[in-house]
Amino acid sequence: MAGSTHSVNNQVPPLVGYDVFSADRALTAAVERHLDPGLRDEVLGELSALGRSAGSAQVQEWGAQANENPPRLRTHDRYGRRIDEVEFHPSWHRLLGKGVSAGLTAAWDRPAGHLRRAAAFLVWTQVEAGNGCPLSMTHAAVPALRTDPDLAAEWEPRLTSMVYDRELRPARLKAGALFGMGMTEKQGGSDVRANTTSARPLAEDGTYELTGHKWFCSAPMSDGFLVLAQAPGGLTCFLVPRVLADGTRNVFLLQRLKDKLGNRSNASAEVEFDGTWARRVGEEGRGVRTIIEMVAATRLDCVLGSAGLMRQAVAQAVHHCTYREAFGGKLADKPLMRNVLADLALESEAATTLALRLAAAYDDGGEQERALLRIAVPAAKYWVTKRCPPVAVEAAECLGGNGYVEESGLPRLVRESPLNSIWEGAGNVQALDVLRALQREPGALDAYLREVGQARGADHRLDGAIKNLLTELADLEGVEGRARRLAERLALVLQGSLLVRFAPPQVADAFCAARLGGDGGAAFGTLPHTLDLASVVERARPVA
Repeated sequence: MAGSTHSVNNQVPPLVGYDVFSADRALTAAVERHLDPGLRDEVLGELSALGRSAGSAQVQEWGAQANENPPRLRTHDRYGRRIDEVEFHPSWHRLLGKGVSAGLTAAWDRPAGHLRRAAAFLVWTQVEAGNGCPLSMTHAAVPALRTDPDLAAEWEPRLTSMVYDRELRPARLKAGALFGMGMTEKQGGSDVRANTTSARPLAEDGTYELTGHKWFCSAPMSDGFLVLAQAPGGLTCFLVPRVLADGTRNVFLLQRLKDKLGNRSNASAEVEFDGTWARRVGEEGRGVRTIIEMVAATRLDCVLGSAGLMRQAVAQAVHHCTYREAFGGKLADKPLMRNVLADLALESEAATTLALRLAAAYDDGGEQERALLRIAVPAAKYWVTKRCPPVAVEAAECLGGNGYVEESGLPRLVRESPLNSIWEGAGNVQALDVLRALQREPGALDAYLREVGQARGADHRLDGAIKNLLTELADLEGVEGRARRLAERLALVLQGSLLVRFAPPQVADAFCAARLGGDGGAAFGTLPHTLDLASVVERARPVA
C-alpha cells in the first residue's frame, strides 16, 4: 500500500457560517449610534438575520456561482423573432430576490429606512457585488420619479416592494419591479449634455418616441429605465418601460453585453432605441436636474459598495492571519503583519463610519443635513472608492500565493474593486462636483465645517488638518487643478472627525497619526509602531 506523500495542515478554515453584520464591530456601532432606540431590536434583528444569510455556506456558494456563470444575451428566439433577453444563472436570481426581500429597494418610506438599507447593502454586497447594481438603481429611481406625482404614485409602490418578480410583463400586473438607468453614450461619456438620442413628442401629452443609443445600460432585464434624450426643449429625462401596458415589448434592442474586468454576474448592455415609447419625467430641458437625485443616491451606494468590499477583504485577511502559522507563530501576532492588518482595518472602519453617517443624513432630511450631503457625498465617493483597490490588493497579499488563487475569493474582490470609482462619475467628475458645491452653495461648506467642528480640540492632528484645509479653501486660484487634493482632504478630515468622536481611542489615534498627522508611509503597514495595533486588528477580526 502506497504511503501518503503529504498531509494537509496549517491551512486556514473558510470564513463561513458567521453573521457578517454582527461580526463587523464598526458597522454595528454605526447603526446603533444613528438609530432611534425604539427601533433598535427590530433593526438589529433584521440586519443580523441578513448577516447570517450572507455568511452561510449556501449563500456564499450562490455568489461564486453567479460570478462563474455570467449572463448570456439572446437577441432572437429559435424562430428568428427578436426577443432581446438576458439569461442569468439561477443563483443570480436567488441573490437578487433575497436582496429585494431584505428591503434593499425599500428605504424611502420605512423608519430609519436609509440607515438600515445602507447597513444591509454593505453586508449583502460582500456576497457578490454584481446584484447590487439593479438594487441600487431601483432604490435611487424613487426621488427622480417624485418630480412627477402621477408617475410616482404609479411606480413607487412597485419599486419599494419586497417582492422579486423576474418575469417580463406589464408592470401593472407585477407585485414588484426593478429599474435601470441609461445616460452614457459612446460619444459623450460623463458629458451627458453631448447625448444625441432624440425624443419626438407623440399625440398623447407627455409621451415621446426615442431614437438613439446608450453605451452603458446595466440590468437590462429591469421593468423600467430612466434615460436622458434630446427633446425639442432640450435634454430631458424619460421613463422607458420594458413592456408596454398592452403586453407588447417596447423597442429595446440589446446589441451586445460588455465584457468587463469584474462585476461579471451583472449584465451591462449596449442598447438601441428605434421608435421606443417613453414617458417624460419632469420638465423638458431639465433632464439633468430631474435625474440628479438618482445619481446622488447611486453615488452613496458606490461608497457603501466599496466599504463592503473593503470590509470583506479585511475580514478575509485578518481571518487568514489569525489561523495561519509562519516562522514559529501566528501571522497576526507578527509585528509587521499586525501593522499591515491594522492599517487595512483603519481604512475599512473609516469608510464604513463615513458611509453610515451619510445614510443617516438622508433619514434626517433637514436643511443642514441636505447641505452636508451636497459636499460630503461627492467627496466620499471620490475618496472611499479610490481606496478600495489598494486595500483589496494588499489583503490578497496577506494570504500570500493563496490570495492569488480564485478559490480564495480575493481575486474576485480585486477585480471588483475599481468599479465604484468609475461608475456614476469617475474621480474627476466627483472632484469637480465638490468644487461646484463650494462655489455655488455656501451652505454646503458651512454644514461641513459644523460637522467636523464637533471634534475640534479632541486631537491636535485633526485640529491641524482642519486648519490646513481652511487655508486651502481660502485660496481658490487655479482651484480646478487642485480639485482632487481638496476632495481628498475634505473626505479625510470628515473621516477623522467621525472616528475621533465615535471610534475606540486606539482606532482614532492610529487614523489621525497616519492619515492626518503625516506619521505613515505611502504603503499599508507603515503605521507608527508605538500605537496599540493589536487592539485595532482584534476589533476588525470577524468572529465566526
